[in-house]
Amino acid sequence: MTVPDTPAPQTTDVAYDARLHHRMIDTHYVEAMLLADEARAYFDEEGRAEREALDPLIRVSFSCESLKVTTRLMHVIAWLLTQRAVQAGEMPARDALDPSRRLGDSPVTDAALLAILPPRAQALIGASMDLHQRVGRMDVALDGGEPADSPVRSMHQRLASAF
Repeated sequence: MTVPDTPAPQTTDVAYDARLHHRMIDTHYVEAMLLADEARAYFDEEGRAEREALDPLIRVSFSCESLKVTTRLMHVIAWLLTQRAVQAGEMPARDALDPSRRLGDSPVTDAALLAILPPRAQALIGASMDLHQRVGRMDVALDGGEPADSPVRSMHQRLASAF
């Protein structure tokens, strides 16, 4: 008797997905807290000399960008804390879907302005934008949407199809 070649049914290991999601939340939380501390140290202390050396108008923009970094990071940290509360059973998952608990919008940074800021400021601004985008993909996934450009999802799918 021959058995026709049929692909094995695709199953989602819910426990694995939950562990992966938990690790992603924890990893992003640590990254956000470290970045927030690094940004605070730079914009409040270490970057003062660089800021003072800038043209007065650019100096104001530099200060505005520091506030944008802080805003992005606070949105990310608040979202991650909400997810941690859900994981700990302190909040029902449905409450995390309330618009007030979703990831806030990222303030826009002008690319031309970014290019003339000191390199360390550029790096911190870029890192905050990158982190916000990555957490934004996780926020979208809460609605059942799976962004096609998610590197984690892509790698997971490639591994699943290989085995």
